Amino acid sequence: MTDLSGITGAVQTGISNTNSSSQTLSADMNTFLTLLTTQLKYQDPLDPMDTAEFTNQLVQYSNVEQSIQMNSKLDNLLTLNIASLASQAVSYIGKTVQVLGDVMPLEGGKAKATYTLDKDASSVTITVKDMNGKVVYTESGEKTSGTHEFTWDGKDKDGNQLEDGAYQIIVSPKGATSSDTVKVTTTIFGKVTGVASDGNGIYVGLGDAVTANLNDIITIRNDDYFDKIDGGSNGDNENGGGEETPPEDGDNNNNTASA
Repeated sequence: MTDLSGITGAVQTGISNTNSSSQTLSADMNTFLTLLTTQLKYQDPLDPMDTAEFTNQLVQYSNVEQSIQMNSKLDNLLTLNIASLASQAVSYIGKTVQVLGDVMPLEGGKAKATYTLDKDASSVTITVKDMNGKVVYTESGEKTSGTHEFTWDGKDKDGNQLEDGAYQIIVSPKGATSSDTVKVTTTIFGKVTGVASDGNGIYVGLGDAVTANLNDIITIRNDDYFDKIDGGSNGDNENGGGEETPPEDGDNNNNTASA
């Protein structure tokens, strides 16, 4: 199971910041009141100090205090929302998900990804790198516009079986001319092994080495989806059965290898 302990508990960061602001304001308020009472104590009774300025400052302190309390309530709502989404995401454990990104898990000698070209290319090169940036596998890909599948059996260019883990897929299309740019979008597949959350969103573990933001999930498929992979080469994309629509939780983030 992917180690997600590094991102759990961080949801308390926003609440901690709000509490710190509240404590700072309270300390400043006490200091202000001490100075105010001291000034009033020693003021000239024949020429009393202007109390309008003191009143104005008290009102400003009150407004700041109300803003901090509002932020605290918003932090609580955010925490509850993230907890609710995390509870829903637990049902994805054991399912195979398709995620926007380029870091794919190799699980049991199987890895799968897709790439989409916005137009025809003159050539397409698919490169797989390990997390140290070393190229372990390359092949030529489909050149026509649209979505194509890439499956990999986890063997390097010499036919050696590589260990399961996180690998980056890089799709490099070339246009008809040097000035012709072909845009490419990649997605990866992985079996969900865990769920975690922090102050920014919900994350799922894919295999033993990859984490992905819940908001990057495109489809959720039956847990036997990888068993249907023939492996070896890329081709046209085929949808698996049992697709579901994941909940949305916020900003889009790319999937990354976990620490």
